[in-house]
Amino acid sequence: MPSAGDTRAPERTSEAGAPRGNPFGARFVAPLYLGASLNPVNSSIIATALVAIAAALHIPVGDTAILISSLYLTSALAQPAAGRLAEEFGPRRIFVAGITLVLVAGIVGSLAHSLTALIVARVLIGAGTSAGYPAAMLLIRRRAEQTGHAAPPREVLGGLSITGAATVAVGPAIGGLLIGGAGWRAAFWINIPVAAVALFLALAGIARDPDPVRFGSPRALASRIDLLGMLGFGGSLTALMIFLDALPRLDWPALAAALVLAAALAGWELRAAQPFLDVRLLVANGALTRTYLRNGLTLMGTYVILYGLTQWLEVARGLSAYQAGLMLMPMGVLTALAARVVSRRAAVRWPLIACAVLLLVGAMATLFVGSGTPIAAVICVTAVFGLTSGAGTVANQTVLYQEAPAAALGTASGLLRTFGYIGSIASAAITGTAFHRGVSDSGLHSIAWVLVAISALVLVMTVLDRQLARADRHHTNQPPAGARNPGPAPSTEPTRAEPTRTELPRTESRSADMTTGTHTTPTPALDPARTALLLMDFQPVVLGAVPDPQGVLARAGEALAWARAHGAHVVFVRVALADKDAAAVPAHNKTFSQAVAAGYLTDGTAATAVHESLKAEEDDLTVRKTRISAFASDTDLRAELRARNVDTLVLAGLTTSGVVLTTLRQAADEDYRLFLLADATADPDPEVHRVLMEKVFPHQAEIISTADLAVLSTAAQ
Repeated sequence: MPSAGDTRAPERTSEAGAPRGNPFGARFVAPLYLGASLNPVNSSIIATALVAIAAALHIPVGDTAILISSLYLTSALAQPAAGRLAEEFGPRRIFVAGITLVLVAGIVGSLAHSLTALIVARVLIGAGTSAGYPAAMLLIRRRAEQTGHAAPPREVLGGLSITGAATVAVGPAIGGLLIGGAGWRAAFWINIPVAAVALFLALAGIARDPDPVRFGSPRALASRIDLLGMLGFGGSLTALMIFLDALPRLDWPALAAALVLAAALAGWELRAAQPFLDVRLLVANGALTRTYLRNGLTLMGTYVILYGLTQWLEVARGLSAYQAGLMLMPMGVLTALAARVVSRRAAVRWPLIACAVLLLVGAMATLFVGSGTPIAAVICVTAVFGLTSGAGTVANQTVLYQEAPAAALGTASGLLRTFGYIGSIASAAITGTAFHRGVSDSGLHSIAWVLVAISALVLVMTVLDRQLARADRHHTNQPPAGARNPGPAPSTEPTRAEPTRTELPRTESRSADMTTGTHTTPTPALDPARTALLLMDFQPVVLGAVPDPQGVLARAGEALAWARAHGAHVVFVRVALADKDAAAVPAHNKTFSQAVAAGYLTDGTAATAVHESLKAEEDDLTVRKTRISAFASDTDLRAELRARNVDTLVLAGLTTSGVVLTTLRQAADEDYRLFLLADATADPDPEVHRVLMEKVFPHQAEIISTADLAVLSTAAQ
């Protein structure tokens, strides 16, 4: 509920400079779509230029594969890094910086006369274009929060997927047209006008980041962005790329280096206060991890065809770069159509199953493609992969948006692309291995057999993933995407929607960002049978006063799902005043006297009911309180907890300086074991939230996140 110092009735506010019309109109989304498309179009447009580049530089075609892998390696690291930097410094700043870097890369590539210079240009392109997607995801979430929407319209996220998926497939056709008419340098100079337009649209259509840049000391900055984690991640990926690039020769030292660096990275990230790669989250949030793997394997299969079939068409069938690109045009069209259809659906399980089935069908069909196969039949095979790419990209992005913690959406979005790039790097290795003695029908069939194995694995993973069905049921019952929050819109004063990140001291029992709850598991673990989850003041009247109301509400829902699944007790706490309660409030009670005067805590109104997404069941306890603490209720909460043999409380609520502070301190004095869900707790003042989480609450409670609950309860078994 409102904190002691927050006595105003919530008011609906709007972003300074926000559009008066459609907040997700073309002025806002156009630069996001264009910026997010720069990476996939550069990933695919190079496919039709490789043969021409090899001829111009007098090198074997196989040597040009590094132009593919260098961009993917850079992007695999830069995508989550750009997401982390966007979370730290503001998504608009990172978005604009990335586009500017693409402009520079276009100039370098256009003037290059050696393979080394082209590699430099591709690395710059990878780094610059990597800012587009994670920054766009953050900007879309920020716009939804600022305009009081429960979630962005499905068409907005779908459009982001469509531009990415379609440009991957259309890229070879565009590249073939450009390279056939203007030479291979067109694959680089095309970035100059496209990036210039994207930069102009971004500066004109995206509001400035409200927070000033906060660097701090170099050591503090390195800790906040986890620079060592980024470097370890990059080193491990580089070693893996060297191993894959050497295939079919087995480079054992490179593989050993990749494994050692990966192990060291995992060890470091488990201790890092603000990990770049949240290993604990990946372990605890199986749905998110499976999404990463499924996306990576699906894109591996798609890119194997994109690169392998393009080279086969040019060499084995004798087509020009333009003709080969034109052959893939139906693939791009169907990618866009499939993405549009799937983006209009709330459910994701059946689209993902259909995607896996189509991938398997396309792989098996490729086994029958050869030099004598009619061109029309080859086009039909590529069309199947277009449907796969469109459906899979949109559905996996939807699952990511649903499952990723709101505070780390930028990094999580970047990691989704990273797994895709790892798949793409592997696809280049598969293609290079299959064609290492020359491009032929037998090499294409070898690629097809690998693709059959990949698609079968994706299908099994998807069919057996029960979380997809549960997520579909859950989100079918949620307000439609784009609908406004039932309560007042969150305040959009110039403060961050997410809690401030800070460098924290570490102790033996906890290494944490206290604003999100990431930590090492406390001992002993909690026993759900003796644990009560207190969900406090999740009411429309309070939700409208905090940043990211839908994010914190979603994480409260995750905690509730955990309690249901593990048999923990559930207590709903709400603040509301009946007539007699209002009459008993003295004038000197600053918080409640003003609430009585404003009438916004009146019992029986929709504003004071527990939010509809948190549905109570018969065995749950619901208490109505008339003051700030959960223990100041019309039900004897202490007696109810004793009757249920509860000795452990898991707290989540609004606000941090209100019900959470008073209830936690009182429960600590009564000797309950306490766990506080930091990511399911929020306050109108992010600085107050930070101070309480870092300086006050750790003395009475274990500060955890909703993702930690599964780990803690499993450890008790």
